[in-house]
Amino acid sequence: MRINLSVRATLLIFLAAWSALHAQTGSITGRVFDAINNDPLPFANVILEGTDRGVVTNEEGAFRFDGLAPGLYNVQASFIGYQPKVINEVRVTQVTAVNLNIGLDLETNVIETIELVANPFESREESPTSVQRIGVNEIQRNPGANQDISIVVQTLPGVASTPSFRNDLIIRGGAPNENRFYLDGIEIPTINHFATQGSSGGPVGMINVNLIEGVELYTGAFPAERGNALSSIMEINFKEGRTDRVGSRFQLGASEVGLTMDGPLGPNTTFIASVRRSYLQFLFAALELPFLPTYNDFQFKVKHKFNQRNELTLLGIGALDQFILNTDANETPEQRYILNNLPTNNQWNYTVGAKYTRYRDRGYTNLVVSRSHLNNTAYKYADNVETPENLILDYASNEIENKFRMETVSRRDGWKLLWGVGAESVEYDNRTLNQIFAGNQVVLVNYNTELNGLKYAAFASASKSIGRWNLSGSLRMDGFDYSSSTSNPLDQFSPRIAVKYNLNGAWSLNFNTGIYYQLPPYTILGYKDANGILVNRDSGIRSIQSGQVVAGVTYLTPFSSKISVEAFHKTYDHYPLLTRDTVALANLGSDFGVIGNEPATPDAEGRAYGAEFLFQQKLAAGFYGLFSYTFVRSEFTNGDNVFIPSSWDNRHLISMVGGKKFSGDWEVGFRWRFLGGAPYTPFDEEASALVEVWDVTGRGVLDYSAINSLRNGAYQQLDFRVDKKWFFEKWNLNLYFDIQNAYNFQLEGQPFIDIVRDAQGMPVLNPDDPTRYELTTLDNTSGTLLPSIGVIIDF
Repeated sequence: MRINLSVRATLLIFLAAWSALHAQTGSITGRVFDAINNDPLPFANVILEGTDRGVVTNEEGAFRFDGLAPGLYNVQASFIGYQPKVINEVRVTQVTAVNLNIGLDLETNVIETIELVANPFESREESPTSVQRIGVNEIQRNPGANQDISIVVQTLPGVASTPSFRNDLIIRGGAPNENRFYLDGIEIPTINHFATQGSSGGPVGMINVNLIEGVELYTGAFPAERGNALSSIMEINFKEGRTDRVGSRFQLGASEVGLTMDGPLGPNTTFIASVRRSYLQFLFAALELPFLPTYNDFQFKVKHKFNQRNELTLLGIGALDQFILNTDANETPEQRYILNNLPTNNQWNYTVGAKYTRYRDRGYTNLVVSRSHLNNTAYKYADNVETPENLILDYASNEIENKFRMETVSRRDGWKLLWGVGAESVEYDNRTLNQIFAGNQVVLVNYNTELNGLKYAAFASASKSIGRWNLSGSLRMDGFDYSSSTSNPLDQFSPRIAVKYNLNGAWSLNFNTGIYYQLPPYTILGYKDANGILVNRDSGIRSIQSGQVVAGVTYLTPFSSKISVEAFHKTYDHYPLLTRDTVALANLGSDFGVIGNEPATPDAEGRAYGAEFLFQQKLAAGFYGLFSYTFVRSEFTNGDNVFIPSSWDNRHLISMVGGKKFSGDWEVGFRWRFLGGAPYTPFDEEASALVEVWDVTGRGVLDYSAINSLRNGAYQQLDFRVDKKWFFEKWNLNLYFDIQNAYNFQLEGQPFIDIVRDAQGMPVLNPDDPTRYELTTLDNTSGTLLPSIGVIIDF
C-alpha cells in the first residue's frame, strides 16, 4: 500500500510539474522604426514566420505577441516603401523578456520585376561582398566552441586558425594582427584572454555570449568608418537590458563560472552586465599540465534614452589574466621542455567608452569616445630558478589609446551619405631585458622606450540604387605623427568601390575593390636600440598597404538559405621585414608573448588569393546547417623578390555545421573542420646545440635559410553537442553535453628539439664537442578528446 501511495504521489507531482511546465507561455514586445531617423512606423506588419500569428504596430511603432509557447521564432517586419526585415531565432520563455528594436531601411529604388522579401542575409550598400552575420543562438549552440565567438567564426568561409589551443583568426591568408574588433561601435583591442602582444589570439574568448545580440564579420569591403584593418572587421552588438524587472543568468561551463544580470535602472535606462572567473587552473593541475592559466573578465552596457531623438550608450569590458608555471609537473620530457621555455605572464586590459546618438529627420550622428589600456608583463629564469644571474627575460609594457570619432549618416534624394572624422592619442611604453639568439650570436636586448603620438582620420561614402544596380564609393585618409612617412594623410589615401547587380529577387552579382592601410604593431613602432634611438622610424617603417579585389555571386533560396561563391585577391606592400633574421613579420607565426619587438624595415611584400564557397541554412523546420570550402594561398617575400608560403598558407579549409531541434526541447548538433597543413621552418640543429645558445633560449633555433620549407599534416576535428531545455514558471534550465574532437584526432606537428639530460636532470654534453649539448627530439602532437557538461539557469 505504501508503494502504491508513493507511486501515486510521484505521478501526481510529475503530472503537476509537467502541466505547469507546458502551461508556461511567453511574449515578444518590440518597436518598428525608421533605421535612419528613429521615427516610429505605425501600422507596420509584424508576423511570426511559420505561424498564423501577426500584428500591426500602433502609432508609436510598438507591437506585442502574448501567449507564445517557449521556443524559437523568426520575427518579420514590413512596411510600405521600406525593405522588410527578419529577426531569426528569437528565444521566448516566461522568464526571459524579449524586446526587439527593428529598424527598417527605406527602399529607394523599387523595381516592379523584383519582389521585396525579408532577407536574413542582408548586407550594407557599401559592403555587398564578404559579410557574414551570426545570431546569438548560433553562437550558443555551436558544438565544440564553448560559446566562444573566435571559435564560432572559424566555421565561416575564408577563416582559418591554428590547430593548437589558440583563437588566432587567420582570414584570407592574412596574419592575426590584421583584424579589428568593435563592440557597439567602440573599438576594443582584443577579444581574447592571454592575447599575444603585437599579434592577436589567445586560448579563451573574453566576450560573454549572454550579452550578445549578434555579430557581423567583414572579411572584405570594410566600411569606410572602420580603419586600420587588412583582413577583417568584427562588429559585436550587445543587447539592451530588459525593461520590466531585473533578471539573471547563472552559467557553469567547461572552463568558467559566470553571472549575468540585466534590467531597468529607471524609466528610460537599462543595464546588462556580467562577471566570469575561470577554474581551468584546477583542471590543469589535476591533469599535471606544466602551466596554470587563470582568467577573470567583466563587461557591461548601460543605455539611456533621453527622448526619441537622443540616446546615450555607456560600455565597458576588461580582463585580468595570470599565467603561471606548474613546476611540480616535471616528470616527463615534454613537461620539462614546456617548463623550460614558457615564461610567467600576467596581463590585464580594459576598454570603457560612450556613444551619444542624435537623430534628425534625414539621418543621425554618432559621437564616440573611449579609452583602452593593455598591460603586459612577463619574466623568465633559466631552469626556473629565480636568481638575478638566471634572469633571461624581464618585460613590461603598456598600450593606451584615447579615441574620439564622429560619424554622420543621412539619406537625400535616394542617396545614402556617410562622413566623419576621428582622432586618437597614443601612449606606449616598454621595458625589455631579453637574451636571444639572432644573427648567429647571442644578443642581449636591453632598452626602455616611450612613444606618444596623435592619430587622425577622415572618411566618407556615398551609395545609391539605380535600376538593378546598387553603387557605392568611399574613401578614407589616415595619419599618425610618428614620422614623415605616416603623418601625411594623403600618403594613406584609401579609395573603395562596391557594385551589386540584382539579376532578380534571388540572384545577385557583387564586386568590391579598394586600398586599405594598417599601422604595424606598437612593438615595432616603439622599438629602440641600446642608444635610445627609434631605429624603425629611421628605417622608414610606415603603414602597410593592401590592395584588394573581391567578386562573387549570391543566390538566396526561398527556404531561408544562401549559396554564394566569391573570389579574392590581396596584395601587401611596405610589410615589416625583421632584419635580425631577414624574415617578413608574416612568416614569424604566432606564439604566446610578444611579436615584432625588434628592428625592421618596410621591405617585405605579400599576396593572398583564393576562392570561397558557402551554403548556409538558417533555422527552418527544425534544421540548420552550414558548409563552406575555401582555397587560399598566402605568400610573402623575405627581403628579396621570391614569394614563399607564409605561416598562414593553409590552402584548403572545409567546415560543416548542422543540427536538428526535436520535440521536447531537445537539440543535437555537430561541427567538422578540416585545415590544410601550414608551413613551418626547420630547426638549425648545429646552432641549437651550442651551450651558450641553449642556456639562453631553452628551445631550438630556427634555420631561416630554409624558411617555411616544410609543412605540417592536415588537421581535422569533429565536435558534438546535445542540449535539453526545461521552462518553468520562474526559472529556466538548460543542460548540455559537449564533446570536442570526438574521434580524438592527433596532429603530428613539427617535432620539438630538446637536450639530453642525465638521471639527475642535468644537461649532457656532446662527448665529441664539449661546446655543444647532445640533442634529442620530442613528439609534438595536438588534439585531445574533451567531453564537458554545462549548466545554464535563467531566473
